[in-house]
Amino acid sequence: MLLELLRLPTAGPLETGPGAPPPLLPEALDAYARAAAGLGLVELYRGAPRKDELAGEDVPLTVRQAMDEVPGFLECQPSLVLRLGPELPRAATVMFNVHLDTVAGPEPVGFDGRRFTGRGAIDAKGPAVALLAGIRAAVAAEPRVGREVGVLVQAVSGEEGGAMGVFGTRPLVGAGYVGALNVFCEPTGLRYLPRATAAATARLRVRGEDAIDDCPGAGHNATVLLGFLAQYLARELGRRPDPRDPVCVAGLGTGPLHNRVYGSGELLLNLPYRDAGSGRRAAAAVEAAVRSGLDTFRREFAELPEFARTAADCARITRLDWPKRGLPVLDNRHPEFEDLLSRRAGIPRVPATEPAFTCDAIWTADLPDDAFTVVLGPGDLGANRAHAAGEFAEADQLDAFASAVARLLVAFARRHR
Repeated sequence: MLLELLRLPTAGPLETGPGAPPPLLPEALDAYARAAAGLGLVELYRGAPRKDELAGEDVPLTVRQAMDEVPGFLECQPSLVLRLGPELPRAATVMFNVHLDTVAGPEPVGFDGRRFTGRGAIDAKGPAVALLAGIRAAVAAEPRVGREVGVLVQAVSGEEGGAMGVFGTRPLVGAGYVGALNVFCEPTGLRYLPRATAAATARLRVRGEDAIDDCPGAGHNATVLLGFLAQYLARELGRRPDPRDPVCVAGLGTGPLHNRVYGSGELLLNLPYRDAGSGRRAAAAVEAAVRSGLDTFRREFAELPEFARTAADCARITRLDWPKRGLPVLDNRHPEFEDLLSRRAGIPRVPATEPAFTCDAIWTADLPDDAFTVVLGPGDLGANRAHAAGEFAEADQLDAFASAVARLLVAFARRHR
């Protein structure tokens, strides 16, 4: 089952870029639903939201633009909801969320008896398959699972590519496909994490005039200006006092040729934040650093003939905007469910000293206080090379996650009775 999913390319248009073939997410959902049906899960929903449902300011600009520019953008990225057992109240339901879309970049698919390789092996097709194995084991161990206790599975798209789950997870949570206990399957080393950060994206855009390489000073050099700002921002923002508020100085682009001076370009920054206050502080720090960076560039480059015009006009031709901001943050507590996870199911908690990360769990932040959300999965995003060349999942890691899912469901069912 996992090898079948790994062979299906499911990176969405935000990852693959314009002109790429559509992802095979519908085929992946077909395969997943067939396997789940063999365990008794029935399909409740399959589809994507309408464009008019994604008009809010918390929808990233890249998503809004893609809906206008990419034919069938939403239709080629559907999501799926499955249920085990009869329709039951939320108090008697556990929901699992797992994403079947991946980052771009093909990886060789294989299994050597010990290790699965391929794009999505750990993030998150491997956990998706292990989840079904865990549900099967729970049903075998405790007859109440699927009878007195319901299980919902959200198999979603739109987790990668900066979409932040706005057309996958968010509408499903909004439609009420949630439980008293909600588990988002992402690599956490088999420890439960009751927190998830959000992220804002800042964009610096330079819009100046190009020049020929024989007269580089005649135009605006966006490459030098943005390159300077990238280093300046990395240094200034890296000095922020709280290490839990990192800023990622990310992509920079002006042009690919050597025989011209590019007058336009963009620099992107990613700002994860753990609460609304730290998000506001990060945004203010970026805005202040951009202002001081432009002042410093003007002073340092004003006397260099090739860059004097760029220095004089740098503030006029540079703009800071925010393609993504205002997303919610998850940080919830529930003593009873935390006891169930740690003591009854044997799943430890991620220490508060370790940082959280951004995932679709943020969309459960507004659930009632009697609900609890955790992030839980096998492996480690870095060690298992998620989003990188050589992504893998050990069979033992997936087996251990299946076992954790089974223990969790059995403990929930016995608590519920």
